[in-house]
Amino acid sequence: MLKTLNEAVGLNLSDGLFLHADWPAPPNVKTLISTRNGGVSQAPYASLNLGAHVGDAPEHVAHNRALVQAAVPVPLAWLDQVHSATVVPAASALSKPPQADASFDCGGTAACAVMTADCLPVLFCTADGRCVAAAHAGWRGLAAGVLQNTVAAMKADPADILAYLAPAIGPDAFEIGQDVCDAFCRPDPAAEAAFTAIGGGKYLADIYALATRVLRREGVTRIYGGGRCTVIERDTFFSYRRDGQTGRMVSAVWLEQAV
Repeated sequence: MLKTLNEAVGLNLSDGLFLHADWPAPPNVKTLISTRNGGVSQAPYASLNLGAHVGDAPEHVAHNRALVQAAVPVPLAWLDQVHSATVVPAASALSKPPQADASFDCGGTAACAVMTADCLPVLFCTADGRCVAAAHAGWRGLAAGVLQNTVAAMKADPADILAYLAPAIGPDAFEIGQDVCDAFCRPDPAAEAAFTAIGGGKYLADIYALATRVLRREGVTRIYGGGRCTVIERDTFFSYRRDGQTGRMVSAVWLEQAV
């Protein structure tokens, strides 16, 4: 059942533990998307929590990160995510996680990685396999321009960039207030199509649609994924919105070898 669902929404479950983006990326571009399963953390972080900042036992986080790193042949570039629009070279994050919400790599020396538990992870690659990137796009970062800055950092023709929208909070679960709606609709009135009024000044927001709109404005039209909901799929994903105190997942992309 899980395999069928993954295939239907554009994810491959190829090794039994991690998900992988299903997109027409070059062969040297590899991805990994963790779920909440397969680690050693105890409730409320059960079990593959990768967040060192959420209150989990440090030794459990270290063990879980080692499990993920064992599946990635280059070092994972962890970030100190602050809901910003800051983008850094992944290699510069290997010694100490910088305050940033996106990274890129064109040398095959590091894996671009972002942690989430409802926010939208967006993975990028160029069609020629020369550059990859990953962005943490919560609504604040999305409104601030993190996707635009990531596309710019890749220094490629946007028409030659592929984007993959990894699992995030779905449009039936993302309840927000007027302030969030205004953050997108004041500069772009047509963004109203991504919001559904539910009364009392509240809306349901489609973060996948908002990200797609931003990417298309930047000239990125090769967009994939965007069919999961971290809130609803409680057995598969961590969700801060659903549980409050919970773990974090990682979405990563890297070059198996530089072109």
